[in-house]
Amino acid sequence: MNGHEDFLREAVAIARQNVAEGGRPYGAVIVRDGEVVARAANTIHSSNDPTAHAELAALRAASRRLGRPKLDDCVVYASGRPCPMCHAAMRLAGIREAYFAFTAEEAAAHGLLSAGIYAELCRPLEEQPMPVRHLALSDEASPYPDWAARQGG
Repeated sequence: MNGHEDFLREAVAIARQNVAEGGRPYGAVIVRDGEVVARAANTIHSSNDPTAHAELAALRAASRRLGRPKLDDCVVYASGRPCPMCHAAMRLAGIREAYFAFTAEEAAAHGLLSAGIYAELCRPLEEQPMPVRHLALSDEASPYPDWAARQGG
């Protein structure tokens, strides 16, 4: 396998196998220089971990295999459009390119929910259904200067 469609088909095959095993229809493949470095399925059904998405599991596996948190030389292939959490995690890992086979709207038509979350997150914080509010703590020292100092900055 060497083309985008081949890797996408592999991600979809992982998703279909996961459904057969009682899981959700999501699979992911991470590729570096044409070689698969990680494959994963969504394991929420077996782990009861709401963050056990295929893309996050694949990012973790790729980072362990490559021995580094930055994956800027890798490409992610996902069976479905990555949810906002997975999309953000890919950005934090430095992923510069990703492909998905099926849209969030296609997933929503079959009872999966990520399409609506995208729209909610685009709204101002005060208009989102889950309140997230900034509450400044003036009497406590921020951890950020300590981190910056440790980084040499």
